[in-house]
Amino acid sequence: MKNKDNKFTSHHVGIAAEAIAAGQFARLGYHVFVQYGANQPGYDLVIDINNMPVKVSVKGSKDNGWGLTQGNLKEANLQNPEQTPNHYGAIDTWLNKHSPKTILCFVQFHNKGLNELPALYIATPLEVSKHLKKSRNAKGDSTLKCYGTTDKIPDNWKFSEERIEKLIK
Repeated sequence: MKNKDNKFTSHHVGIAAEAIAAGQFARLGYHVFVQYGANQPGYDLVIDINNMPVKVSVKGSKDNGWGLTQGNLKEANLQNPEQTPNHYGAIDTWLNKHSPKTILCFVQFHNKGLNELPALYIATPLEVSKHLKKSRNAKGDSTLKCYGTTDKIPDNWKFSEERIEKLIK
C-alpha cells in the first residue's frame, strides 16, 4: 500500500476533479457528456444547455492554485527576451489555444476533507487571461491562485447556476 500522503496523486486529482465537475453540472439538471478513451484537446466534458453543447475544460488542484501558462514561458521569452519572464506573451499563447466558447471549471481540493466538496469556480478563457495579467501588480503570473493572496480567484467565479447562465450568454 502506498504512503497515505502520496495516495492522492495528480492523476487522481484530475480524475476526481472531472467526476465532481460532471456531478455538479448534473445536479443542476444539465445533460453531461463525458469523454471515453483518449481525451480531446481543449475540453474534458460537454454540457447541454438548452440543446446547445458547451465544452468544459476541467482543471483540478490540491495545492491552492493551477499552473496554466508556465509551459508557454520559454517560447514567449524567446520572442521577447528583453521582457523575461514574459508572462503576458505566455498568457496570450495559452489564451489562443482555447476556444472562447469553452468554459473552464477549476476544482480545488486544498484543505478539503473527504466529506467536503472542493471549491469550484468557472470562467471563460478570456476572464482567466485578464485576471492572470492583472496579477503580481500587473506584471502577470503563470499560476491562478485560489486562496490567501491579493491575486486570488475572484469570488464571482464561484460555481453556481447563475454563473453558468451568465457565461453562456
